[in-house]
Amino acid sequence: MQSRPSHPAPERRPDLEGLRPGAAERARTVATRVAATVCARGVEASRLLAHTVTAAGQVLLVVRREGELAAAVREAPDQDLPALVMVSDHAPVPLRRPVRAQLWLSGWVTPVRPADERAAALAFAETRPDAALLDVGHGAQLLRLDLAEVVLGEGGEGIDVGPQEFLAARPDPLAALEGDHLRHLAADHADVLDLLAGRLPAGMVARHDVVRPLGLDRFGFRLRIERPLGHTDVRVPFARPLTCAGQLGAAVGEVLCAARARRRA
Repeated sequence: MQSRPSHPAPERRPDLEGLRPGAAERARTVATRVAATVCARGVEASRLLAHTVTAAGQVLLVVRREGELAAAVREAPDQDLPALVMVSDHAPVPLRRPVRAQLWLSGWVTPVRPADERAAALAFAETRPDAALLDVGHGAQLLRLDLAEVVLGEGGEGIDVGPQEFLAARPDPLAALEGDHLRHLAADHADVLDLLAGRLPAGMVARHDVVRPLGLDRFGFRLRIERPLGHTDVRVPFARPLTCAGQLGAAVGEVLCAARARRRA
């Protein structure tokens, strides 16, 4: 099983905790990402066909019905198998180190009973519509992961999140649109990226550094300063945290107006 990550540099702000979502919310946001693998005792690590955390707080996995994991669960005592799911959060734009965070969900996997599969598939689709669900009951099978431990890996450290706190949290409201916005920013709006970089403390960006968009959440933008050796991740916060995606346009406008005013001063 893979160990906790050590790649991304911490975001360099002394008051960071007031400028970003809490650990449980960040973990739930990472859980929405597509790239996920599962490991279990005596079973080779494999990619999940799909996964989600339902609105009711169930962690559901779609696996191949004839795969090693499904077979191991069927053969386990009480059909209850210790397992670890790892979800990786990759930046939507090219970066030297593209993995922004990783999430470890450990516990016990057990089959969803055939009588409950339809309801579970519908609950799954409410949070993540996925073509893999169409194969449930045929070539695919639904498993439930009963959580014992949640670890969020980011900034070179592992952060323990209580399972109940994780399940009670909700993903960032901008998670679904973050990728498109950052790709558009990187490809077509170098001027906006330059204005955002202008909000950073003087001297933070050196002559040979390159500023790239790293993330976007309800608290603001995350930028990565790629240096000749290493990198630094920083935040450009909104005036106030957002509560829905509909507030994004006005919040970005406020940040850019402040950046232009600072440049003129």
